[in-house]
Amino acid sequence: MTILAILIPASLTLGLIGLVAFLWTLRARQYEDLEGDAARILFDEQDKPRE
Repeated sequence: MTILAILIPASLTLGLIGLVAFLWTLRARQYEDLEGDAARILFDEQDKPRE
């Protein structure tokens, strides 16, 4: 029974940390340009012609 007194607050704390991290990434606009990131991953910088 005493293990539940440790595990329940620990899991709630970890869940709260995960939620705060997710909300922080939303405020930092990490998920704005999903199509651009998907297109950029297909092309390598070395594929561009040199001038």
